[in-house]
Amino acid sequence: MICVGAIAGAYGVRGEVRLKSFCAEPAAIEEYAPLTTEDGAHSFTLRVTGQLKNGLTAQLGGVHDKEAADALRGTRLYAPRDRLPGLPDDEYYHADLIGLDVLDTGGGPLGTVAAVHNHGATDLLEIRLPGSAETVLLPFTMAAVPTVDLGAGRLIADPPEGLFPDSGGADLPA
Repeated sequence: MICVGAIAGAYGVRGEVRLKSFCAEPAAIEEYAPLTTEDGAHSFTLRVTGQLKNGLTAQLGGVHDKEAADALRGTRLYAPRDRLPGLPDDEYYHADLIGLDVLDTGGGPLGTVAAVHNHGATDLLEIRLPGSAETVLLPFTMAAVPTVDLGAGRLIADPPEGLFPDSGGADLPA
């Protein structure tokens, strides 16, 4: 399941919601309905009814009043992967990256992708360090991540100097 949007709250009094779409073309979220909650407990048909400065307005099946719409605030909406379009070779769904092993260019383990964040400029991979709860944010650029191999479940990273903790000084010259 791929997260394609999130409900930001009620819009009006007739059950419409403010909707954040995570699709490249925001209104395309309507094409992937019915959408489900993360746990699969609820499913919604969706009809986009308008556009706002920071999102869309939509009517969800079974949501008929402001109180029901407000109760869904923060709910993430998911679509099955097979309903979504294929991507070019150099693009990935965030869900496909989470869980990948991260290796350095020499094949050494750096960690595992725990999450993917985007705060506007570029995607950031949150890498959980091996045997630790600590994480490091790695820019998801061609320079920092030259290879993504979904089939092998790994990506190769060439991180900026000093981003990852030193591995005990083994790479320092004598």
